[in-house]
Formats: sequence, C-alpha cells, structure tokens
Amino acid sequence: MHFEILVEDQSGKKALDILVPRILAGGHSFHVHSYKGIGRIPKNLVTHTGASKRILLEQLPKLLRGYGKAFSGYPPEYRAAVIVVADLDDKCLSIFREELLALLAACSPRPETRFCLAVEEGEAWLLGDIPAVKEAYPKAKDSLLATYVNDSICGTWERLADAVYRGGAAALAAKGWQAVGAEKSRWAERICPHMDVAKNASPSFAYFRGKLLELIGEAS
Repeated sequence: MHFEILVEDQSGKKALDILVPRILAGGHSFHVHSYKGIGRIPKNLVTHTGASKRILLEQLPKLLRGYGKAFSGYPPEYRAAVIVVADLDDKCLSIFREELLALLAACSPRPETRFCLAVEEGEAWLLGDIPAVKEAYPKAKDSLLATYVNDSICGTWERLADAVYRGGAAALAAKGWQAVGAEKSRWAERICPHMDVAKNASPSFAYFRGKLLELIGEAS
C-alpha cells in the first residue's frame, strides 16, 4: 500500500520520515509532504491562495480532490491513502474533526483519507517517549519531563524546550519563529531515532500508528 502523508511543517516531515518506516515495517511505500503552516480551511472549500504559499489547510480541499481523481485511476490491486497530520493547538477536537470530515465528504471521487491530530502539538509525540528524549538529551531536566502529562494542553513545544534547550522556551522564542522551527527540526532528528513506536505513550501518536496499521491490514 502507498501513503501520501501531509504535515504542516518541516519538523513533522523529519519526524515521520524516521518513524513511518518503523510502523510500516517494509512492503509499503510512503511520501511525506511538508507545508509552511496549518492555516485554516477556506470558506466554501475554495482554495484562493497559490500553491507556492504551501499552507496546509488552505490547500487541503484542492489536494484531496486531486488525490481523489488520481487514486480513482489506479488499478484495483494498488491501494493508496492520504494521511493528514496536523496540530490540534487550541482547537476543539470534535469540531475540528467534523470540519475535516465535511471537507472530505465534499470530494468526488473521495480518496481514502485519515485525519491524525497531534494533541496539542507534534512535540507531544516526542514527549510520548521520555527515554528517547533522555537518550538524545542526557542533560534534559528530569523534573520537567517527569511531570508532563501526555497529550495535555500545556504549551507542549515550550515544555520540551524548557527541558532540553539552554535558557528554555523563553530564550528560544526570543530568537524568532525561524529559530524555533529550526530547533523543532533538530529535536525530531535527534529524538526520533531512539523512539519505540510500539510503546509511545502519546494517545494521538498511538491513533496515528493505529490508522496506518489498520489500513495495512485492510490491504493485506
């Protein structure tokens, strides 16, 4: 089976390029596409911004319609699915999921699609494996890691920064959002190689992993 995986930023791509092969365990293919932020679903599901802007939700109606048409032309024995990975941030989970499902329902033909939301942010998936964080950052602050509640709405990237970055989130944020994005990518590159995908404690990561495995099971 083939997976087209859409993520909202470069750090997400770096993480999934490492983690997805461990979940699929061979015999399947995937391509992770990174975007430059999440944005919002456009009104009337009409994409007005150019593709060069690469804002995930603003491009998503157009992308899903395109995948629907492409997948419909594949031979029956070749199965493909779209996996949309986005941060929940401060959105209501049920409302956001309903909006995404409504967007998908408007596609004809409709591509096989799963929506996987990191709660609260993608760094929750890194913090779902504290031993991996400690392996990558031996001097990480145990007091901050030990009190983290998986998938809690707590300022997740800031919690990780406070644990592993000199000066914490305040020092990193003071350098600007480009520096924050670059550091998030470094976290993904350093932590993900040590992660155990079968034991990650983040419920939203487990959901993502489960959807991939579910689709593979359907394809086998």
